[in-house]
Amino acid sequence: MTADERGLAAFNALDLRAAEGELRACCASRAWADEVAAGRPYPDRAALLTRADDALGGLAWPDILEALDAHPRIGEPAEGDGREATWSRREQSGMDSADDATRAALAEANRAYERRFGHVFLIFASNRTDAEMLAAARERLGNDEESEREVVRGELRKITILRLERLLS
Repeated sequence: MTADERGLAAFNALDLRAAEGELRACCASRAWADEVAAGRPYPDRAALLTRADDALGGLAWPDILEALDAHPRIGEPAEGDGREATWSRREQSGMDSADDATRAALAEANRAYERRFGHVFLIFASNRTDAEMLAAARERLGNDEESEREVVRGELRKITILRLERLLS
């Protein structure tokens, strides 16, 4: 049995509440976690990832906002030692070498974004530099509400699928 098969078998064997808890470390939307957990047992990793992706696509905007509430601002590392916080710090490691001017500019971009859209700026930060994240925040401030919601859905999807794959490994 491969590591992936062991991870899937362990996930399938969890009781419902434990499975939902593990999933909420990947995406904090209760609706998403409930739907994905209810689909167990999954015959293979692909089936789980497909269900997870489909469930993300079906989330109502309030469910997306619930998921966003669990994400720290870019440049402000997640607190705590839980799985989600650890993953978030790892994903934002591109900020580790940011200078003070970049950190200040990103903090201002975060504030401007939150004033404009009413929620945290979400970006798939893995393997992105501080300059790339800052440029994306500034660029996305020009989006209209509908366009930005689609971008947010896409970024949340990438983060969630990456975390789900980590959960299984």
